[in-house]
Amino acid sequence: MKLVDEAEILVTAGNGGNGSISFRREKFIPLGGPDGGDGGDGGSVWLQADENLNTLVDFRHETRFKAKRGENGMSRQMYGKAGEDLTITVPVGTVVHNVETDEVIGDLIAHGDRLLVAKGGKGGLGNMHFKSSITRAPRKATPGEEGEARTLMLELKLLADVGLLGFPNAGKSTFIRAVSAATPKVADYPFTTLYPNLGVVSVEPHRSFVIADVPGLIEGAADGAGLGTQFLRHLQRTKLLLHLVDISPMEGGVEGVSPIEQVRAIERELEKHDPELLHKPRWLVLNKADLMFEDEAAEAAQQVIAELGWTQPHYLVSALGREGTWPIMKDVMAFFDRQREDAIEAAQG
Repeated sequence: MKLVDEAEILVTAGNGGNGSISFRREKFIPLGGPDGGDGGDGGSVWLQADENLNTLVDFRHETRFKAKRGENGMSRQMYGKAGEDLTITVPVGTVVHNVETDEVIGDLIAHGDRLLVAKGGKGGLGNMHFKSSITRAPRKATPGEEGEARTLMLELKLLADVGLLGFPNAGKSTFIRAVSAATPKVADYPFTTLYPNLGVVSVEPHRSFVIADVPGLIEGAADGAGLGTQFLRHLQRTKLLLHLVDISPMEGGVEGVSPIEQVRAIERELEKHDPELLHKPRWLVLNKADLMFEDEAAEAAQQVIAELGWTQPHYLVSALGREGTWPIMKDVMAFFDRQREDAIEAAQG
């Protein structure tokens, strides 16, 4: 499942340093002549693709970026130091637009790809360049050029890392609201998500992932009932599944279906559509614990885990009260970190 994520930023390259007006002053050399050095070039701004990033969420908070200015020239024909380039890391797959001209500047499609988005200004010339047979002591130098400034629109087509499984009314929409800024639309009946939604979960700066809340499954989804086939197709592209189950005892759970049967029914649909989905990492999230007393909810959760013979991670939460949801997000981030580390080790070994 893809969604376009966008962020607008302002990038400004560094100005060039000014050229120097200076004359050689040494004992016994009365006519030393001009020796003013050139200013250093300003730093440029680059974008670089990083496969460890997968969202543009960090650019919601930091939108202005500026490279260093070049140093001014000095006497004794000494050049000013060039300003350091500024490199901004973005996710692989980021398309860069110039907002003023509405043109595409570039597309960063592979890890390590670099794109120059604002060139630093050239340093000014010192007065040593303006000496001639006519002008022996020029008092002329040029200022450094201004660095380029551009307003950029970064566009990224997001692919969901985490997919939410569950019956209609299992609490998936409430869950994604609790952990991200997504605001899914929910139907009046049968209380299921109308359209797929993607939310960006930011655990900390430069550490985030994308979670998908999509239409809930019903019996026969694998055969095309409801929006099930679209949902199942999207799940194949996620790296981790969170299986939400209504644990509350009201009327036997979701639509009168017990928590155990909720899990088994969805497993049957997964197997029908693609047996490989059953082998994908899938964590169990027992939701709506707020509808029970604390000890009753804990006891019910243990009973469900025992009857299912569940061996993968499991959690007891209240998505509505946002209780227990954030530890899951931290565990998910750690899961992706381990995956990346394993991939690096495999590539090196």
